[in-house]
Amino acid sequence: MGKVVAIDGPSGAGKSTVAKALAQALGFDYLDTGALYRTAALALLKKGITPEAGDGKIKAALEGDGGVSIEFKKGRVFLDGADVSDEIRTKEAGHYSSVFSARKPVRDFLLPLQRKLGEEKNLVAEGRDMATVVFPRAWKKFYLDASLEERARRRYDQLTAAGRNISRKDAVEDVAVRDRRDSSRELAPLRRSPGALYLDTTGIPLEEVIRRLLESVKGTQ
Repeated sequence: MGKVVAIDGPSGAGKSTVAKALAQALGFDYLDTGALYRTAALALLKKGITPEAGDGKIKAALEGDGGVSIEFKKGRVFLDGADVSDEIRTKEAGHYSSVFSARKPVRDFLLPLQRKLGEEKNLVAEGRDMATVVFPRAWKKFYLDASLEERARRRYDQLTAAGRNISRKDAVEDVAVRDRRDSSRELAPLRRSPGALYLDTTGIPLEEVIRRLLESVKGTQ
Protein backbone atom coordinates (compact mmCIF):
# COMPACT_ATOMS: atom_id res chain seq x y z
CA MET A 1 0.00 0.00 0.00
CA GLY A 2 1.21 3.49 -0.80
CA LYS A 3 1.59 6.33 1.67
CA VAL A 4 -1.63 8.33 1.97
CA VAL A 5 -1.92 11.89 3.24
CA ALA A 6 -5.61 12.41 4.08
CA ILE A 7 -7.01 15.95 4.23
CA ASP A 8 -10.56 16.57 5.43
CA GLY A 9 -12.55 19.72 6.07
CA PRO A 10 -15.64 21.70 5.08
CA SER A 11 -16.33 23.32 1.73
CA GLY A 12 -14.08 26.28 0.98
CA ALA A 13 -11.39 25.45 3.54
CA GLY A 14 -8.76 25.32 0.80
CA LYS A 15 -8.37 21.54 0.69
CA SER A 16 -8.08 21.18 -3.07
CA THR A 17 -5.50 23.92 -3.58
CA VAL A 18 -3.42 22.77 -0.62
CA ALA A 19 -3.66 19.09 -1.55
CA LYS A 20 -2.50 19.75 -5.11
CA ALA A 21 0.49 21.78 -3.92
CA LEU A 22 1.37 19.25 -1.23
CA ALA A 23 1.19 16.36 -3.70
CA GLN A 24 3.48 18.19 -6.11
CA ALA A 25 6.00 19.00 -3.36
CA LEU A 26 6.05 15.39 -2.15
CA GLY A 27 5.99 13.79 -5.58
CA PHE A 28 2.69 12.08 -4.70
CA ASP A 29 -0.44 11.70 -6.82
CA TYR A 30 -3.38 13.97 -6.00
CA LEU A 31 -6.92 12.65 -5.49
CA ASP A 32 -9.83 15.10 -5.58
CA THR A 33 -12.65 13.02 -4.11
CA GLY A 34 -15.06 15.92 -4.44
CA ALA A 35 -14.63 15.61 -8.20
CA LEU A 36 -15.57 11.93 -7.98
CA TYR A 37 -18.79 12.71 -6.10
CA ARG A 38 -19.63 15.53 -8.50
CA THR A 39 -19.12 13.13 -11.39
CA ALA A 40 -21.32 10.47 -9.81
CA ALA A 41 -24.02 13.11 -9.30
CA LEU A 42 -23.67 14.23 -12.90
CA ALA A 43 -23.95 10.63 -14.10
CA LEU A 44 -27.16 10.12 -12.11
CA LEU A 45 -28.70 13.33 -13.38
CA LYS A 46 -27.86 12.36 -16.97
CA LYS A 47 -29.72 9.10 -16.36
CA GLY A 48 -32.75 10.98 -15.07
CA ILE A 49 -32.20 10.00 -11.44
CA THR A 50 -33.34 12.59 -8.91
CA PRO A 51 -32.43 12.87 -5.21
CA GLU A 52 -35.89 11.50 -4.36
CA ALA A 53 -35.08 8.15 -6.00
CA GLY A 54 -34.79 5.06 -3.82
CA ASP A 55 -31.47 3.41 -3.04
CA GLY A 56 -32.25 0.49 -5.36
CA LYS A 57 -32.77 2.77 -8.32
CA ILE A 58 -29.57 4.70 -7.61
CA LYS A 59 -27.58 1.48 -7.23
CA ALA A 60 -28.95 0.08 -10.48
CA ALA A 61 -28.10 3.29 -12.35
CA LEU A 62 -24.51 3.20 -11.11
CA GLU A 63 -23.78 -0.52 -11.15
CA GLY A 64 -26.41 -2.26 -13.29
CA ASP A 65 -26.41 -2.96 -17.02
CA GLY A 66 -25.15 0.12 -18.82
CA GLY A 67 -23.79 1.40 -15.51
CA VAL A 68 -21.28 4.15 -14.86
CA SER A 69 -17.52 4.24 -15.35
CA ILE A 70 -15.57 6.92 -13.44
CA GLU A 71 -11.81 7.35 -13.69
CA PHE A 72 -9.44 9.85 -12.11
CA LYS A 73 -6.21 10.47 -14.05
CA LYS A 74 -3.61 13.17 -13.46
CA GLY A 75 -6.06 15.54 -11.81
CA ARG A 76 -8.78 15.06 -14.46
CA VAL A 77 -11.98 13.08 -14.01
CA PHE A 78 -13.64 11.02 -16.73
CA LEU A 79 -17.24 9.83 -16.99
CA ASP A 80 -17.68 6.89 -19.35
CA GLY A 81 -14.46 7.91 -21.07
CA ALA A 82 -15.33 11.61 -21.48
CA ASP A 83 -13.43 14.33 -19.62
CA VAL A 84 -16.00 16.15 -17.44
CA SER A 85 -13.52 18.04 -15.25
CA ASP A 86 -14.96 21.42 -16.25
CA GLU A 87 -18.60 20.35 -16.52
CA ILE A 88 -18.73 19.27 -12.85
CA ARG A 89 -17.60 22.67 -11.50
CA THR A 90 -20.98 24.38 -11.69
CA LYS A 91 -23.05 25.47 -8.68
CA GLU A 92 -25.70 22.91 -9.68
CA ALA A 93 -23.15 20.08 -9.77
CA GLY A 94 -21.88 21.11 -6.34
CA HIS A 95 -25.40 21.10 -4.92
CA TYR A 96 -26.31 17.67 -6.26
CA SER A 97 -22.92 16.29 -5.28
CA SER A 98 -23.60 17.24 -1.66
CA VAL A 99 -27.11 15.75 -1.84
CA PHE A 100 -26.18 12.46 -3.52
CA SER A 101 -23.04 12.00 -1.40
CA ALA A 102 -25.32 11.29 1.56
CA ARG A 103 -26.76 8.23 -0.22
CA LYS A 104 -25.29 4.83 0.59
CA PRO A 105 -25.23 3.43 -2.99
CA VAL A 106 -23.16 6.42 -4.13
CA ARG A 107 -20.65 6.05 -1.30
CA ASP A 108 -20.48 2.28 -1.78
CA PHE A 109 -19.84 2.78 -5.51
CA LEU A 110 -16.96 5.23 -5.04
CA LEU A 111 -15.25 3.71 -1.98
CA PRO A 112 -13.44 0.85 -3.80
CA LEU A 113 -12.17 3.25 -6.47
CA GLN A 114 -10.68 5.57 -3.87
CA ARG A 115 -9.08 2.78 -1.84
CA LYS A 116 -7.68 1.14 -4.96
CA LEU A 117 -5.86 4.36 -5.85
CA GLY A 118 -4.45 4.48 -2.31
CA GLU A 119 -3.19 0.93 -2.62
CA GLU A 120 -1.41 1.57 -5.91
CA LYS A 121 0.22 4.96 -5.31
CA ASN A 122 1.53 7.45 -2.81
CA LEU A 123 -1.44 9.77 -2.57
CA VAL A 124 -2.65 13.08 -1.20
CA ALA A 125 -6.43 12.64 -0.88
CA GLU A 126 -8.85 15.38 0.14
CA GLY A 127 -12.55 15.33 0.87
CA ARG A 128 -14.99 15.06 3.77
CA ASP A 129 -14.25 11.55 5.10
CA MET A 130 -10.77 10.67 3.90
CA ALA A 131 -9.29 10.14 7.36
CA THR A 132 -12.44 8.88 9.08
CA VAL A 133 -13.78 6.35 6.53
CA VAL A 134 -11.82 5.93 3.31
CA PHE A 135 -8.27 5.88 4.70
CA PRO A 136 -8.60 5.46 8.48
CA ARG A 137 -5.00 4.19 8.59
CA ALA A 138 -3.63 7.05 6.52
CA TRP A 139 0.04 7.78 6.96
CA LYS A 140 -0.72 11.42 7.81
CA LYS A 141 -4.04 13.14 8.61
CA PHE A 142 -5.06 16.81 8.47
CA TYR A 143 -8.26 18.74 9.07
CA LEU A 144 -8.42 22.15 7.39
CA ASP A 145 -11.00 24.70 8.47
CA ALA A 146 -11.84 28.40 8.05
CA SER A 147 -14.62 30.77 9.09
CA LEU A 148 -17.90 30.68 7.17
CA GLU A 149 -17.27 34.20 5.86
CA GLU A 150 -13.79 33.31 4.63
CA ARG A 151 -14.94 30.14 2.94
CA ALA A 152 -17.87 31.91 1.27
CA ARG A 153 -15.52 34.60 -0.02
CA ARG A 154 -13.25 31.96 -1.53
CA ARG A 155 -16.26 30.23 -3.10
CA TYR A 156 -17.45 33.52 -4.58
CA ASP A 157 -14.00 34.34 -5.97
CA GLN A 158 -13.64 30.84 -7.44
CA LEU A 159 -16.97 30.88 -9.22
CA THR A 160 -16.81 34.46 -10.50
CA ALA A 161 -13.29 33.83 -11.81
CA ALA A 162 -14.74 30.89 -13.73
CA GLY A 163 -17.42 33.16 -15.20
CA ARG A 164 -20.25 31.91 -13.00
CA ASN A 165 -23.06 34.27 -12.01
CA ILE A 166 -23.35 34.24 -8.21
CA SER A 167 -23.84 36.89 -5.52
CA ARG A 168 -21.92 37.05 -2.26
CA LYS A 169 -25.15 36.31 -0.40
CA ASP A 170 -25.68 33.20 -2.54
CA ALA A 171 -22.11 32.09 -1.81
CA VAL A 172 -22.66 32.37 1.96
CA GLU A 173 -25.93 30.47 1.73
CA ASP A 174 -24.41 27.78 -0.49
CA VAL A 175 -21.55 27.13 1.93
CA ALA A 176 -23.82 27.20 5.01
CA VAL A 177 -26.23 24.69 3.46
CA ARG A 178 -23.37 22.36 2.58
CA ASP A 179 -22.01 22.62 6.12
CA ARG A 180 -25.33 21.57 7.61
CA ARG A 181 -25.81 18.74 5.15
CA ASP A 182 -22.25 17.39 5.41
CA SER A 183 -22.12 17.45 9.22
CA SER A 184 -25.62 16.07 9.86
CA ARG A 185 -25.87 13.22 7.34
CA GLU A 186 -26.11 9.70 8.74
CA LEU A 187 -23.44 8.19 6.49
CA ALA A 188 -19.87 9.39 7.03
CA PRO A 189 -20.67 12.84 8.42
CA LEU A 190 -17.96 15.47 8.32
CA ARG A 191 -15.85 14.95 11.44
CA ARG A 192 -12.28 15.56 12.53
CA SER A 193 -10.50 12.22 12.73
CA PRO A 194 -8.63 11.39 15.95
CA GLY A 195 -4.99 12.17 15.39
CA ALA A 196 -5.63 14.62 12.57
CA LEU A 197 -3.69 17.89 12.76
CA TYR A 198 -6.19 20.78 12.87
CA LEU A 199 -5.44 24.02 11.05
CA ASP A 200 -7.74 27.04 10.77
CA THR A 201 -6.67 28.73 7.54
CA THR A 202 -8.64 31.97 8.06
CA GLY A 203 -6.36 34.87 7.21
CA ILE A 204 -3.34 32.62 6.64
CA PRO A 205 -1.62 32.95 3.25
CA LEU A 206 -1.80 29.84 1.11
CA GLU A 207 1.98 29.50 1.01
CA GLU A 208 2.09 29.41 4.81
CA VAL A 209 -0.62 26.73 5.02
CA ILE A 210 1.29 24.56 2.58
CA ARG A 211 4.56 25.16 4.43
CA ARG A 212 3.05 24.05 7.74
CA LEU A 213 1.57 20.86 6.32
CA LEU A 214 4.73 20.03 4.39
CA GLU A 215 6.80 20.58 7.52
CA SER A 216 4.52 18.23 9.47
CA VAL A 217 4.66 15.53 6.79
CA LYS A 218 8.43 15.68 6.35
CA GLY A 219 8.85 15.47 10.11
CA THR A 220 7.40 11.94 9.99
CA GLN A 221 9.39 10.64 7.03
